[in-house]
Amino acid sequence: MPSSVITKRALAQSLKELMRKTPLSKITVKHIVDHCGVNRQTFYYHFQDIFELLDWIYKTEAIESIAQYRTYSTWTDGFLKVFQYIESNKTFCLNTLHSLGRNHLDTYLYAVTYDLLIGVVNEVSAKMKVLEEDKKFIANFYTLAFIGLVIQWMHDGMKEEPERIIEKLSELVEGNFIKALQRYEKKQNTTF
Repeated sequence: MPSSVITKRALAQSLKELMRKTPLSKITVKHIVDHCGVNRQTFYYHFQDIFELLDWIYKTEAIESIAQYRTYSTWTDGFLKVFQYIESNKTFCLNTLHSLGRNHLDTYLYAVTYDLLIGVVNEVSAKMKVLEEDKKFIANFYTLAFIGLVIQWMHDGMKEEPERIIEKLSELVEGNFIKALQRYEKKQNTTF
């Protein structure tokens, strides 16, 4: 592993540890570098600011872990991985949610969910004639719905079991991807 990745991970771990006891808004670069045992120059060599480090944490720790779940038969496993990441990093994620870093959490959730869902939509529509913009609309709609579920679950104290939420979501979504794509395909065929 390159030394730059090792340094980034050390800075990330320091930020996560600091966020266990301190709100993100009260953490400075000095706090992170002192905790990590490096100098400010090292921090700024890798990141512009704390928010860029926060963004890097979400991208590297979570997004890569669900890449394999972009199919119709595995999308629920991918969503479950998102919930499990948040649960295992509860303080970090809740601290982000209740701070100016909230947009980084939203961006993370959007990126990971949209990537997963567009893979499912593309798989289901492989033999259909559906416009890309319609596929993107379906993926975007379900992405925003899922983000809303996750954020509300976090606001409610993360009490409901993620497996139960996924089960309910699956019941709601099963077959609807296909039905929506079929409607868009039918619309596409009648416009020509």
